[in-house]
Amino acid sequence: MQAARIGIAGCAAVVIAAAGCGGGGKGSSPGSGSPTPSSSSGAVTGPPPGQPSDYGYLLIKPSDVGGGLSAPQSPMLNPNNAPGAAQLFANADSSRRLWDTIVIAADAPAATAELAATKSSYAGKVNGDWRPVAVGANGTTISGGSSDNTQAMTVLLFTEGRALVTLEFDSAPNDPIDPAVAVDIARKQDAAIRTGLPG
Repeated sequence: MQAARIGIAGCAAVVIAAAGCGGGGKGSSPGSGSPTPSSSSGAVTGPPPGQPSDYGYLLIKPSDVGGGLSAPQSPMLNPNNAPGAAQLFANADSSRRLWDTIVIAADAPAATAELAATKSSYAGKVNGDWRPVAVGANGTTISGGSSDNTQAMTVLLFTEGRALVTLEFDSAPNDPIDPAVAVDIARKQDAAIRTGLPG
């Protein structure tokens, strides 16, 4: 299943829409070289029968994020037909961005496998090392400059049941997000999934 990488690419469509909304030309897709989806015949074609198709209710709200970030567009539902939702949060000039992508897998083991694939897809995109973080299950994070040194990046991945969450924080090279703030936001997203995602 390619859903995690598809979800990240879906966010790119959100930023393209944001560029048309006066982002000052500073917005870019996650990581400006972040993972892109690979085509595969195993790609998800939509939510499983009997499952909700609108997972937008699982996303955190701008009030959970703070830091002057707002949600300039509505959430993207089922990006590239992968069950889940994605939301861009950005400040007024798009110099600080948070990409929140939730992908709903068939079950917890599938979500864990997708986390490993998503983690691998960031290889060479962020300068730094992955380290464990106490968020959800399988929490892991990497922080550093982008491979082209044009921005600071922090990526935090975790699973909660059958959900895989990718939080990518992008900002100016000299303005990285405080790691404690990233973890706090991730814990809020984890709580929203624990409360809202049916079995």
